[in-house]
Amino acid sequence: MTDQRRAAWTPPLRWGRGSAWAAQRPTWQAARPAVIAAALDRASARPSGNWFVVGASRDVRAGAGPRGRTVGGVEVVMWRTETGEPHAGPGACPHLGAPLRDGRVVCGTLVCRWHGLALDGGPFAGWEPYPVHDDGLLLWVRLDAVGGEEPSERPVVPARPAPGSALDAVFTAVGRCEPQDVVANRLDPWHGAWFHPYSFVNLTVKQAPAGVDDDAFVVDVSFRVTGRLVVPVRAEFTAPGPRTVLMRVTEGEGASSVVETHATPLTGPRAGRPRTAVIEAIVAASDRRGFALARAAAPALRPLMRRTAGRLWRDDLAYAERRWALRSTGRFPG
Repeated sequence: MTDQRRAAWTPPLRWGRGSAWAAQRPTWQAARPAVIAAALDRASARPSGNWFVVGASRDVRAGAGPRGRTVGGVEVVMWRTETGEPHAGPGACPHLGAPLRDGRVVCGTLVCRWHGLALDGGPFAGWEPYPVHDDGLLLWVRLDAVGGEEPSERPVVPARPAPGSALDAVFTAVGRCEPQDVVANRLDPWHGAWFHPYSFVNLTVKQAPAGVDDDAFVVDVSFRVTGRLVVPVRAEFTAPGPRTVLMRVTEGEGASSVVETHATPLTGPRAGRPRTAVIEAIVAASDRRGFALARAAAPALRPLMRRTAGRLWRDDLAYAERRWALRSTGRFPG
């Protein structure tokens, strides 16, 4: 290796000197409730066009059966035609209310198992389709009655690394909370190294939002790989919509990689115990030569990526559920 190439190449891993958990610098004074609340208010005020993420694109496949999801208390069924075109609509058969998620897809047509009513994706027998959008990674459905906003033709999809250059996975979990509790968790980066010491060390919030025109949290953090081996990066957290938080790596290993966190309400607004789905898309990119091997091994790596996300969300859903429990009883101090 020439000196020039040696200087250009840097190993992705570093030897971390992270402090012991109890010896970290406390972050509670920097994590001001008013800053988090203001960022949440700005996110909540942004338009969604009534679009909701309902799952991974690859979970609804051509030639497979339908999939069901409840959004805001509304039952939704999804399927694809033989050519891969997605369809979505009410999940109850208009005849006698059979669950269409238990139906069969025959030559791209959804057939109810109770009496054979067949739906090709267009209006029929009182059944009206919902607008659906496949962005290549996630599937979105527009529910105007649930969103209550001015509808838009397409959802706001964050920019991602090009599909051919990235490795992606989608993780889903469900918690007893509302979407705002999930978003608030993501808009509190100060908790990272304290609450997730197995994943993050040396986390420093370099910049907090100052307003609408300066609405990003900028964070320097090292992702723990194993033991004291870490990968240091700089990342930005933004909220492009009321139920979406985007983390983008801006400097360091994997620059341009993103983690999209979408919070989809499962229950209606008057539910006594709300339930929210966290649907998180991880899109990893790298310009390192060996990353092509990782992309080739995507089927084997996706379960590992989902497992890593799952460990974080076990903690973060506990955070979100605790926040809702305090809010719902008037005890939330923020």
